[in-house]
Parts: sequence; structure tokens; C-alpha cells
Amino acid sequence: MTTELLQQVRIINPLTQTDRVGDVLIEDGYIRSINDKIKSSDIPDNTSIRECQSLILGPGLVDLYSHSGEPGFEERETLTSLLKAAAAGGFTRITVLPNTSPPIDNPAVVAKLQQLHKASQSNPLPLLNIWGAITRDVKGEKMTEFADLKAAGVVGFADGDALNNLALVRRSLEYLQPFRKPLAFWCCDRNISSDGVMREGANSIQWGLPGIPATAETSAIAALLEVVAATFTPTHIMRVSTARSVELIADAKSKGLPITASTTWMHLLLDTKAVKSYDNSLNIEPPLGNPEDMMALRRGVKQGIIDAIAIDHSPYTYEEKTVAFAQAPPGAIGLELALPLLWQLVETGELTALELWKALSTNPAECLKQSPSKIAAGEKAELTLFNPQQSWKVESKILHSLSSNTPWLGKELTGKVVGIWC
Repeated sequence: MTTELLQQVRIINPLTQTDRVGDVLIEDGYIRSINDKIKSSDIPDNTSIRECQSLILGPGLVDLYSHSGEPGFEERETLTSLLKAAAAGGFTRITVLPNTSPPIDNPAVVAKLQQLHKASQSNPLPLLNIWGAITRDVKGEKMTEFADLKAAGVVGFADGDALNNLALVRRSLEYLQPFRKPLAFWCCDRNISSDGVMREGANSIQWGLPGIPATAETSAIAALLEVVAATFTPTHIMRVSTARSVELIADAKSKGLPITASTTWMHLLLDTKAVKSYDNSLNIEPPLGNPEDMMALRRGVKQGIIDAIAIDHSPYTYEEKTVAFAQAPPGAIGLELALPLLWQLVETGELTALELWKALSTNPAECLKQSPSKIAAGEKAELTLFNPQQSWKVESKILHSLSSNTPWLGKELTGKVVGIWC
């Protein structure tokens, strides 16, 4: 039997909308007691006591979508390294996208990932959720066997890339409605985005890089919303990145459409001005927005229009990223960095601690139609302990991810996860 007492820790509980200081007693993986101060007579013998003043305890973080290198690209990331990076970043649940090699479009690949998870050497071991692919051919024109994937245990259905065949999108929404599984789409019109590598605007002209119009995203979102209105199938909109997209989603929600939405952590922190450095880790999909986009996304999270913040962890090797900006594969890692950097928005007052934690934990779980973790006596301990004052340097040798494609490499950060229970 193992028992731990966290004394005078700041407890952030989005489900009860409380932010308080108290003692938390954890015994054999369960929360035994929570109180302003637990009496010494109620503390079992051999309890490990930890002074937690200035530390923050919240529900375990949940990532809606990230990329696993395994199977197919183990030099970028193995499932074990992904899980270790997730745990180091405070994530107790991680959800992998289906664009592996082979893709997660049949039960055999699902079973393989489940076996790898079971055999993982990650300790602690976050829960693994798996997105099943919506399409199964290179052109994205044929639907997968949804029933077989559901039976294999996928959490829901998504594609790692944009789907521009609206007829197939509609058929997917109609077919999957009875499944009661999450269905997620990334909205991007590839014909409009063409060969662009950053958001179109004054900065794209100034930096001399091909621009991607905001309409590449907004036109695709508008089309998807029309299909959702016709089928009324609950749908999640991934990777929201423009101010106009936030408006479209707000309007759709006000009309009662069954939609949820997420943006990624980097889109809340950086805008096109950052691309001046030509750091290849800033080449991401969708591209970083213009300053007005970033501010609209922050407001969207605060107001609940944007339900969740995803990490979209996308590892690439040094060799893959060490090319010209426009030729670099889009994506950056983030599982170990997101919470410390997003906490800056709490420090500046743009988000409250409850708003940020909700968008990183309970809301993503609900988007996946899962029960969020609860901070209450008798509940399983699925928790994240965070030190907002601890400084550390982002270096390849201390990152658990096998890849280090991040614009924060070599920089000092303030804030670090110091423990999880899962």
C-alpha cells in the first residue's frame, strides 16, 4: 500500500469551478480525502508527506490529437517515447491520429498499437486513445470499415489530413451517426491553400513566403457546417486557426448545431510575426495566424467557443527539418512544453487558471465522449502536479521525445510538471 499526502496544494477543479488550497490524501491510486487541512490522526502510518505550497494540482491533462511515429516512422517517435513525453508534460491521456504507416484503417493496426501500449516501458503510463481513419485509400475517396474499427476499440474517427470530398464527408456523417463515437475533421481546402507555407498577410509578403488565405480554412468550415446542419451528427472541428473561423463556430453553436472545436497550443502563443526567424519548427499546419487571429482564438477559448486546446504533437527528425522553410514538413513537438508556455496566459490575466485547465483536461475528455477525471474523495487519482515557478532549459538530451523540432529549443522556460497519477 502506498499513501501520499499533498499538503497545502492549490487545487484547480474545473468540474466544480473551484480554485482552492488544501490537503489531498492519495492511497493506492485513489483519492482518499480532500480537506482544508487533514488531521494528523487521519493520516495513515508510513504516509509520504509532500509540502506543496506554490504547486498546482488539477485533473490529468487530455490531448485530443497528436502524431505517433510508430508504426512506420520510429526514428521520429516510438509509442513508448510518445507516452513518456506525454507523462512528462502532465498528460494522463493521449489520442493518436491515424496517419501512421500503415495507417490506422483496420483492426490489425489498432491491435498492434494496443499491444505496444501494454508493453510500453513508460512509467507512469498514460491512457492511449486511438483515432480510427475515416478513409482508407491514398486519395481519401473510400471509407474505412467503421464497424470493424469500432469493435477494435478506437475512440472515434478522424483523418490526419483534410477531406475535401464533401460527398464522402456527408456519407461519413450519415453512416457514423448511430455509432455515438466522436467524429473529427480538419477543415482546409487544398485548392485554395495551394503551395502556401504561412498565413497570407502583410508578414507573408514581408518575409517573402507563399501565403495561405484564411478562406482555405473558413470556406471548408462553412461547407462542413452546412453538412452538419443537414445530418445533425455531432462533429468536432480540429485545428481552428482564424478569427473568422471562431465567428462561424460561434454562430453555428448559437443555432444549436452539435459541434465542438479545438485549436492548437501554438496558435494561442505565436502569430505570423514569429516566422521572421525562419525557424522551420514554425512551419506548421494550419499555419500560425495573423495577430488578430491569435487574439480571437484566445477570446474563443475564454468564452467557450473553442472547447479545447490540442497539442497536435508532430515529431520530425533533425534531417527532415534541416531544409529551407518552405520545404520543411509542417509540424512541431509540444507535449512537454505546452502547459508551462500556456501558463503565461494565466500570468498575464488573459485566461484564468480554471479556464486554461478546463480547455486542457475536462473539455477534451468530453469532446472524446469520455468521463473527465474528478477531484473528489473516492475517485481514481488521475491528476497532474505542476510547479509554475520551476525554471528549466529545453534541450534535446532532457526531452523524452525522440525529436526536438520546436522553436523553444535551447530556451529557458518557467513552469514544469513535477508529477502525474494515472
